[in-house]
Amino acid sequence: MPDRAPLIIEPSNGRQAEAAVIILHGLGADGHDFAPLVPALHLPADLAVRFVLPHARQRPVTINGGMRMPAWYDILDMNLGRRIDEDELKASAREVQALIDAQREAGIDSRRIVVAGFSQGGAVAYEAALTYPEPLAGLLAMSTYFGTGDTLEVAEANRQLVIEVHHGTFDPVVPEALGRQGAERAKALGLPTSYRTYDMAHALCPEQINDIAHWLARRLSQA
Repeated sequence: MPDRAPLIIEPSNGRQAEAAVIILHGLGADGHDFAPLVPALHLPADLAVRFVLPHARQRPVTINGGMRMPAWYDILDMNLGRRIDEDELKASAREVQALIDAQREAGIDSRRIVVAGFSQGGAVAYEAALTYPEPLAGLLAMSTYFGTGDTLEVAEANRQLVIEVHHGTFDPVVPEALGRQGAERAKALGLPTSYRTYDMAHALCPEQINDIAHWLARRLSQA
C-alpha cells in the first residue's frame, strides 16, 4: 500500500456514505491537491459520497533528474510516446484496486464507485478501473494519457464502463493529442467514451468542474 493512508472526506451532511469517488493526483502532488474540488462540486446531499484521495509513494523520477517525489510510477522520457515504467504503473493500479476493495468492504456497492485521475494519476486510473473484476460506476480521466492502452485487457465486468476524458487545449505538460489518443483507444476497445476539451493548460477550470459535478451526479444516481 502507499506510504500514507489516503485522505478521506466523508459526506458533508453526516450521512453514512453510499457511494465513493477515488481521485488520483498528478506527479509531485499528494491527495490534498484535490481536497478543494470536493466542496466546489456541490453534489446533491442525497448521493452521500465519500471521497478517497490517496497519496503516491515517494520514488525517483528519471525525467526530473532522479529526484525523489510523490509519483505513481517513473517517467523515463518526455516524448509523445510518454515512455514510462509500466510495472510501477500496474503496481500502483493494484494499490488503487485495494482501495476499491476497502470501500466495498465498508458496504459500498462497486457500481457506486468512480475512479478518477489527473495527469499521471489518470494513467493509473485507466489501468485500475478497466482491469477491476467487478463493475464500477465510471472512470474520469483528466489531463492524462492511456499509458497501458496497447497492452491492457479489459475485465469482463467493465467492458461497458462509462469513461469521461477531459483535456486542456494548450496543455504544455501532457499534449492534448495524447488525451485525445487515449480516448480514441478506449473507444477502439468498445468502451463508451466521451471526450471534452477546455481552454486551459495543465489544470482544472470552473467550466470543467461544473461538468464533472453533473457527470458524477448522473453516474452515481444511475448506479
